[in-house]
Amino acid sequence: MAATTPRPAADPPARSLRARLTLLLLLAVLVTALAQGVITWRAARAEIESVFDAQMERIALSLTGGLASSVLEGSVIDGPPGTQELIIQVWRADGIMLYRSPSARLLPPQAVIGFSDVQAAGEPYRVYTLETATQVIQVAQAVSARRRMAGQLALRAVLPVALLAPVLMLIVGWVVGRALAPVQQLRRQLAARRADELAPLPVAGLPAEVAPLVAEMNGLLARLEAAWQQLSDFTADAAHELRSPLAALRLQVQGLQRADTDEARQLATDRLLAGVDRATRLVEQLLALARHDGNGAASATAPVDLAALARRALHDATSEAQARQIELRGPDAAAPVMIQGQADALAVLLRNLIDNALKHTPAGGVVQVSVRHGEGAGAELAVEDSGPGIAPEDRQRVLDRFYRVPGTPGHGSGLGLAIVQAVARRHGARVEVGESAGLGGARVGVVWPVA
Repeated sequence: MAATTPRPAADPPARSLRARLTLLLLLAVLVTALAQGVITWRAARAEIESVFDAQMERIALSLTGGLASSVLEGSVIDGPPGTQELIIQVWRADGIMLYRSPSARLLPPQAVIGFSDVQAAGEPYRVYTLETATQVIQVAQAVSARRRMAGQLALRAVLPVALLAPVLMLIVGWVVGRALAPVQQLRRQLAARRADELAPLPVAGLPAEVAPLVAEMNGLLARLEAAWQQLSDFTADAAHELRSPLAALRLQVQGLQRADTDEARQLATDRLLAGVDRATRLVEQLLALARHDGNGAASATAPVDLAALARRALHDATSEAQARQIELRGPDAAAPVMIQGQADALAVLLRNLIDNALKHTPAGGVVQVSVRHGEGAGAELAVEDSGPGIAPEDRQRVLDRFYRVPGTPGHGSGLGLAIVQAVARRHGARVEVGESAGLGGARVGVVWPVA
């Protein structure tokens, strides 16, 4: 039997912020009600204890001035709530009982003077004993009666909160919904947008907790819009620039097919190979520009010695310079010039600068590469040549994609300095195009500011 592939575990359902806030608020209300009930019960018990202790003391004091039966008649039974559970006993000094309230329970004749707790018929009682010269007066009350009164008082305090709990739940749900309304509105706005609609989200009227999130989202949308526009421009430019080389390759293939002699076929083959080389170079330049374009920071940077990198780039370009009869000069014995960056990307930058200078320098000319520390802790890399130079009105435009100075000989793609610009931006540097003071041609410098 074929083994079944285990299904990946399903993601847990998203937790609702509204439900979480509502639950937490309801729990807070419930805990508050319970705490209020406990505190009220304890306070009521203490208050009841104090009130009934004072009542028992006043009753005992009132019995010291006369006969107990005449004093108590009609006063205790109709007294305040709780006095119906009172037990009153009056003893003579020799132990003979003078008075006893109608109760089946009998307090022990010996008791602590003042307040005490005793057991009578298996039930706890709170007893107040007052001793005079001729008699001992005992006033007692069942502890259960006191607790019952405290419970009733606490229940009356907590009952309104319990009855209002459904109303509180509705109010809490409404408050949470109102508080999260901007988030729901933001969600609806995002859901209604098209894939290419990258305008910033409105920030007005948002809560202080949500506004920073929307501001960061707007920053992300701005970066996405710039990347989208950059991709659209790159695609359009690449499609336009690739159309001409492909058309030329087709014509060269047709010329090869029409060649009827060996010399004509050899000439057509050489032209076809040259066209393939130019198309390959254009594709390589396009890929390099796609890799290094944008303003994002380099993902993996390390200390790089610009001087050593320049010497290595000059060594790689030696054979081409000799074939063109151009002298290469560089920082052979230069001290290290360290920056933070990507060595591979900076090697591409140097190679394009040197290739661009070699293409525009006539035979017998000079291309010079210099590396030095700038002002403060910055650095500067410059490539100069003895060619015709770049007119002031074209010095900024030569950094654009596919731009070639009018009248420039050769079949360049116009991407070399654009790649230099892209790599420099990724490393936080700027590209300066000017005139070489020593050689008379063009000077292209890459300047790193102070870190």
